[in-house]
Amino acid sequence: MKLFITCPKGLELLLEQELADLGAQEIRQKVAGVSCEGELELAYRICLWSRLANRVLLPLLEAEVETADQLYAMVSEVDWLEHLRPSGTLTVDFNGQSKAINNTHFGALKVKDAIVDQVRNATGQRPSVDRAAPDLRINVYLHRGQASLALDLSGESLHRRGYRLKAGAAPMKENLAAAVLMRAGWPDSERFPCLVDPMCGSGTLLVEAALMATDSAPGLMRQRFGFSRWLKHEQALWNQLVDEARQRRADGLERAELQLFGYDADADVLRRAGENARRAGVERFIQLKQQPLDELTLEASVSAGLLVTNPPYGERLGETSQLMHLYRTLGARLKAEFGGWQAAVFTANPDLCKVMKLRAEKQYRMFNGALDSKLLLFTVHARSAEELAEAEAASQGALSEQGQMFANRLKKNLKQLSRWVRKESISCYRAYDADMPEFAVAVDIYPGHAVVQEYAPPAKVDPVKAFQRLQEVLQATAQVLELPQEHVILKQRKRQQGQQQYERRDETGNFFEVEEQGVQLRVNLHDYLDTGLFLDHRPARRMVQKLATGKDMLNLFCYTASATAHAGVGGARSTLSVDMSATYLDWARQNLELNGLSRQQHQLVQADCMKWLAEHADRQFDLIFMDPPTFSNSKRMQDVMDVQRDHVWLIRQAMKRLRPGGVLLFSNNYRRFKLDQEQLADFVVRDITASTLDPDFKRNSKIHCCFEVRHPI
Repeated sequence: MKLFITCPKGLELLLEQELADLGAQEIRQKVAGVSCEGELELAYRICLWSRLANRVLLPLLEAEVETADQLYAMVSEVDWLEHLRPSGTLTVDFNGQSKAINNTHFGALKVKDAIVDQVRNATGQRPSVDRAAPDLRINVYLHRGQASLALDLSGESLHRRGYRLKAGAAPMKENLAAAVLMRAGWPDSERFPCLVDPMCGSGTLLVEAALMATDSAPGLMRQRFGFSRWLKHEQALWNQLVDEARQRRADGLERAELQLFGYDADADVLRRAGENARRAGVERFIQLKQQPLDELTLEASVSAGLLVTNPPYGERLGETSQLMHLYRTLGARLKAEFGGWQAAVFTANPDLCKVMKLRAEKQYRMFNGALDSKLLLFTVHARSAEELAEAEAASQGALSEQGQMFANRLKKNLKQLSRWVRKESISCYRAYDADMPEFAVAVDIYPGHAVVQEYAPPAKVDPVKAFQRLQEVLQATAQVLELPQEHVILKQRKRQQGQQQYERRDETGNFFEVEEQGVQLRVNLHDYLDTGLFLDHRPARRMVQKLATGKDMLNLFCYTASATAHAGVGGARSTLSVDMSATYLDWARQNLELNGLSRQQHQLVQADCMKWLAEHADRQFDLIFMDPPTFSNSKRMQDVMDVQRDHVWLIRQAMKRLRPGGVLLFSNNYRRFKLDQEQLADFVVRDITASTLDPDFKRNSKIHCCFEVRHPI
């Protein structure tokens, strides 16, 4: 029999070696697969034992195909009653296209029709389609006018062993995990008496390592294969191979002396890892522990082994700076605790590994689905005296020359702002805002804390250098402000889409209260990109507080209603605050309660502000504060809002609700915003931006714009 065995790209050489070990002949590598020859027993062995394959295909026919009729004719040449019962079930996997066949669903339909028509004409019965568990799975590949028709003897992809029902957020497929372990040299009990995965997720690497070390066939856990109801299936031969595999597994489990350790900061995925290990029958070899990476230490019972891991490497699981911090921590823990060990790190972003400060001895290119990835292999050497001295200096907080430059500028800014801060009794303010091009960050001061916001660097900037500078910023900020490192919070600012600015980023729930102009406000420095208090709007809030005395005030796009709290403390007769977010309205409610403002007098409404403006023409106000986002496409909105496009409509609708003699304060933070003076000529509009910038934001005068809009007298 000629067979074609598919696998993920990059695993072809490993698969060739595996097939040779299983007894295959005439082995040839292809792209994402290997062809070989052997008896039916070989096909069964591959299905049962291959740790790398996806599918085992038995080619039936190849022919030139361009049109649907040619495809139909080709499929009709096979005697399908040799493979399928007249009343059986089938499904077709069709890949590729031609000029006449440019839709895979159409191609699969033509193949199915040819098979069904032949069987019905010969027997009067027609097979049916069953995509979930067919008796026969047919595979067709069409490329450059050449079609290949094959039976899929594996059925469901062989990477699905049967032990993993749920995975983590970015799971690694089982056959890719096995390939990573093979490339790292596992199993080798003399070199690697122990294996550690410090970010184990749902435990795929650990379970695959245990199956390999115990000589457990990965196919033993599967309930069904593509050949199970194939008419040429030889059940006796299959039973013999399964019995042999069961005996080998029993022997392997009995003699195995394995120490496998898995750690993760997420208790939920660790629970899944334990469940997966139990289903695979290897739970007694795997010790799982909830532990963050920065606490990774070598277990007392082991002295050498293999550390293998698949850390996060994309925006799916974190921002670049946070990921680099994670990789740097991994490198630091390896050097501190795992001298003499081998380490294998699989990533789709090898640049992240540069911050580990370890030199890869070998690199292997592999594909994780469509992601071009690399496996990097390291030998972790015991640290030299120079490295120990460097680490000691870092732990003592010694700044680099560049770090000291940043520290000096931050000190200078703090000194310049100190008199103003004391005079105005300000506790939250901006101390640095990209003053030096090489340090593109903003530093905001809060009582006992600092928030460092990194502006996303341009693509041309080396991400490793950008990361190293960011670490210097964090270290210098903590030293200058005399704060514990954990009280310096890092965030990354980049171009936001839709409601990303307001999405939850963490679940700490760490709120605390700050005071501004006699107003108490709650802030959260961890869980969202913004803290609940826009510092640059401080003068606008003061203005609202002074103007609100005895007035009815409307706050549109109110966020956490800090401006409303100022209005209430300033003596507003009533306030109405509108926002779409239930989360922020609850935050707003707490801000109002902090200041003793009653719900009856100060109302909160959850609504799309544009829709609310269109539907509530009856309400009139003396003071309106409106600070819309630059852009919003929230699911709760009926349409997309663009502040540049929609500001005329927003202002006109708001002015319909403004009483004579009242004032609308219209603000936004779109840096290229241009007010359409012509379409708003029937109002008195004054640009008051300069007066809404306190000294801490004078260096960044484009952070927002603000206009005062009144009815003509």
